[in-house]
Amino acid sequence: MNTLLRHISTAALLTAALLTATTAIAQNKKSREGMTYIGILATALNHRSVGQSTLETTWSSTGSMVLGTHISDHFHVEIRAGAGTTTGEIDNELELDINYFASWYIGGHYPITNYANAYAQFGFSHIDGVATLTPLGKAREADPDDRSPYASLADEYPDSSFSVSWILGMDFEVVDNGFIVLEGGRLFEDTETGANTFQFSTGFKYEF
Repeated sequence: MNTLLRHISTAALLTAALLTATTAIAQNKKSREGMTYIGILATALNHRSVGQSTLETTWSSTGSMVLGTHISDHFHVEIRAGAGTTTGEIDNELELDINYFASWYIGGHYPITNYANAYAQFGFSHIDGVATLTPLGKAREADPDDRSPYASLADEYPDSSFSVSWILGMDFEVVDNGFIVLEGGRLFEDTETGANTFQFSTGFKYEF
């Protein structure tokens, strides 16, 4: 019984210390309310479940600009716009290319140290892209005995150009008001084909 009481007391003290430290960090951080930020991101896109029967995966990449504002010390809104920088290829038969995208997010952020913040944001994205059969894919599609399984995807990609997006991330202040960003989430889900594209980004943002 005494051992149990000691463990409970220790846990209570640790919890109280953690809450005190977290509150102190939040109080020591300067207010971000009303500040605007701009940023630039490099993003790897992981295209998953491409093809209703093949469910293949590939990678491509984009670059994007970010503009946002802190509407309070713990909430922000932002817009992003970007374009594809590299394409993805599946089985040497289908090439996926994101021409451009635009996203709108609302999110919450919270300081976890004096120089690092965690955040989550939810929003919507408009995506314009294209799926193209490669020469091998076209050759297979032209052969009635060896049809490419990706022929039905060779058109606008994704078929549904608007989708729900979400992001989880952290930023680290490396210079005054300048932050390195690390984040991951989902850019879009194509409701027509079932394909999902997840985004993994790094970059820099500056607040003023």
